[in-house]
Amino acid sequence: MEAILIKVLAFIVAIGILVTIHEFGHFWVARRLGVRVQKFSIGFGRPLWRRRGRDGTEYIIAAIPLGGYVKMLGEGDDEPLTEAQKHEAFNHKSLSARSAIAAAGPLFNFFFAIFAFWLVLVIGESGLRPWVGTVTPDSVAAQAGFQPGEEIVAVNGEETPTWSMVMYQLASASVSDQPTRINVREPDGLIIERVLPADSIREPAEQPDLLGGIGLKPEEVDLPAVVGEVLPGEPAEAAGLRPGDRLLAVDGQPLRSWSDWVDYIRAHPDTRMQVEVERAGDYLTLVLVSASLQVEDKVIGRIGAAPQPPPEELRDHYIAEYRLDPLSAVPAAVGRTWDFSVLTLKVIGQVLIGQASVKNLSGPITIADVAGKTASAGITQFLKFLALVSVSLGVLNLLPVPVLDGGHLLFNALEAVKGSPLSDAFVMQAQRVGMALLMGLIGLALYVDISRLLA
Repeated sequence: MEAILIKVLAFIVAIGILVTIHEFGHFWVARRLGVRVQKFSIGFGRPLWRRRGRDGTEYIIAAIPLGGYVKMLGEGDDEPLTEAQKHEAFNHKSLSARSAIAAAGPLFNFFFAIFAFWLVLVIGESGLRPWVGTVTPDSVAAQAGFQPGEEIVAVNGEETPTWSMVMYQLASASVSDQPTRINVREPDGLIIERVLPADSIREPAEQPDLLGGIGLKPEEVDLPAVVGEVLPGEPAEAAGLRPGDRLLAVDGQPLRSWSDWVDYIRAHPDTRMQVEVERAGDYLTLVLVSASLQVEDKVIGRIGAAPQPPPEELRDHYIAEYRLDPLSAVPAAVGRTWDFSVLTLKVIGQVLIGQASVKNLSGPITIADVAGKTASAGITQFLKFLALVSVSLGVLNLLPVPVLDGGHLLFNALEAVKGSPLSDAFVMQAQRVGMALLMGLIGLALYVDISRLLA
């Protein structure tokens, strides 16, 4: 129950932040261009809170936190405007002004993503260094020449100090039709290039284990079986495990290392087990019921716990600290936002033409799940999640679909070509089609979400 509550609250906070930023973009540019804003609403449906500002705008927080809107004078008004009102009306502004207002929401989403990525880069993050552990015989990686003990230092020219950065670059490569060029540092320090053929990396929705798909497995850290972190609402917390607990045995089988523990848990999904632990000199037996996780065509166990970090003498070998100074972080943040925007657009395009699976879509259930997990993992993970969703919102809203911001920009472009406003009947019919497409997309995303839950 607590885990569900965390996910719901994290989802509401995340969507609330991103919707506010998006709608504020429309609001701010509209005000700068002299348009009177009548309503600024975060959420839809029944108002939970409302207040009228000195500027005459009614500010609203509504019950359904799945979007928002900015209502401007001259936008869908039933009553005709007076001559005194026309200079403040949206529909009486120039084509360029209306286009700027429509584009402002998505642009503010991109600006926020840049800021969030910049903040992550300045705060810094740590992760496991990308040391290659094993290479599957006859795999794509083996054919490319990968060897155990090599460190991946760059993918397609982008530095990869941690495995998470390697995974991101591989995900980007999965929607490319070009070979993937990977630079590795051999044990003697020599840096050489390995090349994976085009189309050898399957898309993440079809191949969640991108490394396993190409035949690579990270070097295992031989850590003692000591709990370092317990995620809220997960089976480990429910069983009473705490940071600092030394795991001695599970179901009577001695545990020599953390990898022994991971192997046992993965092999026993949805299983009740007895775990012997040492805690501050006392010996306890806890009852743990593992959860399950679908990975490709098999189900593995999980419990929501992480090991203690490696001892100091091994930390530099296994852990990479990555941060940039505030000035250097600006172009890096812009680059990340651009890369994720291009990746999002490519995936959408490939889904539409049938070259990518609809499993790449994520609806509110998946977003809430990821929001809860990243919020529990710390501020940098939550910021990265916000940045990624903000990029997705920016890209989606710029699609030329009526009722979206990109649809308004499309209408403006047609008006510019035509030389006169489009007919109300045409706009209304196009918006009906756009709404049908949007509802279909939302329904499909929900179907994919539910399929993931039932898998």
